[in-house]
Amino acid sequence: MPNKHSFHIVDLSPWPLLSSFSLMNLIMNSMIYFKYPNQFNINFMNISLMLLMMCITLWWRDTNRESTFQGHHTWNVLTGLKISMMLFITSEVMFFLSMFWSYFHFSLAPDWEISNVWPPLGIMMINPYEIPLLNTTLLLSSGATVTWCHYSILKKNYNNSLLALALTLILGGVFTSLQIMEYKFMPFSINDSTFGSIFFMCTGFHGFHVIIGSLFLLVNFFRLYKNFLNNMHHFSFEAASWYWHFVDVVWIYLYTFMYWWFF
Repeated sequence: MPNKHSFHIVDLSPWPLLSSFSLMNLIMNSMIYFKYPNQFNINFMNISLMLLMMCITLWWRDTNRESTFQGHHTWNVLTGLKISMMLFITSEVMFFLSMFWSYFHFSLAPDWEISNVWPPLGIMMINPYEIPLLNTTLLLSSGATVTWCHYSILKKNYNNSLLALALTLILGGVFTSLQIMEYKFMPFSINDSTFGSIFFMCTGFHGFHVIIGSLFLLVNFFRLYKNFLNNMHHFSFEAASWYWHFVDVVWIYLYTFMYWWFF
């Protein structure tokens, strides 16, 4: 019997529950690694990660079928998805705002426990004009290429959109690689005073968001390659581009206040 409304009632799916359990196991294994590195078994983490990626892949597959082949993403459904994405990005803004709040709390009024100076004594700041500036250039350039991709889709120039999205993924991958290399040679660690804790929390979570955004864009790259997206049906890419621009803006603040300001 056909629906008498334009909203999509989602079919029963095992992926939300299985994804939650896989993510919980992954986080618990990460906590064990931080607390007891000598007793850590990486095989459990690999299994949890593989299960999580499998659930995400199959969940995306079902969503792609609903939107592309079954036509369930009507105008009202798309409106709800847009509002949901806006609220999700707003929650992410609040998430990073809480960490910036703690950073400014310690930096603008340093306590006597850290000798009333910021950065605390013994913290050697890294040069903001080396890898951090290069990463800033890469990420801002990726924001330009993802916008190029969006306008190419609107103009039905799908070859250019594929090229632009591929460049965005490459720039995001290089950014992540350089940040990992930066962490490897960092002159301080997460245990070094409040500065080290806040620095690695902020930049680490931002790097995690870059990886999530890259996966989001990668899914849309394959959808674009398979001709599942067009100038009238491309909200999944639009949502990914919103998320990517949010990641760009957060990095500008991170670079300004955690790399450049006190150098």
